[in-house]
Amino acid sequence: MKLGLKVSRFGFPGGTAALGPALAATARQAEAAGFASFWVMDHFYQIANHGEVDDPMLEGYATLSFVAGAAARIKLGTMVTGVTYRYPGVLVKTATTLDVLSGGRAHLGIGAAWNDREHAGMGAPFPPLGERFELLEEVVPAALALPVAGR
Repeated sequence: MKLGLKVSRFGFPGGTAALGPALAATARQAEAAGFASFWVMDHFYQIANHGEVDDPMLEGYATLSFVAGAAARIKLGTMVTGVTYRYPGVLVKTATTLDVLSGGRAHLGIGAAWNDREHAGMGAPFPPLGERFELLEEVVPAALALPVAGR
């Protein structure tokens, strides 16, 4: 069995000035403790079952890129990227860039998205469920076609 650490809240003591150092330390400590992976949510606002909508929330792939530089071995992933947050090609390019620059440590967790309020707040389209699944059908082959580390 492999264990992963999911960080879903970013209200570290010391506010935004302490956020980077605290996140880096968390990743290094997780790696040193033997965790196999480090996960963040890919949301633009905090979701209800984890806090208040105005609580601190970091962009998922920028956060994982930062963590990749702070910890050398731990795998990196999002739980779960909504397919509607980025155009399919941009999403695949973002995830494969993280994979290549981290030495093959990225996981791409992807789903059909569900948070209509978040989409409205960010000005992102929120198509009907069928269209979101069509986007998934577009992303998966694209993700498998792009070169990634270790493949």
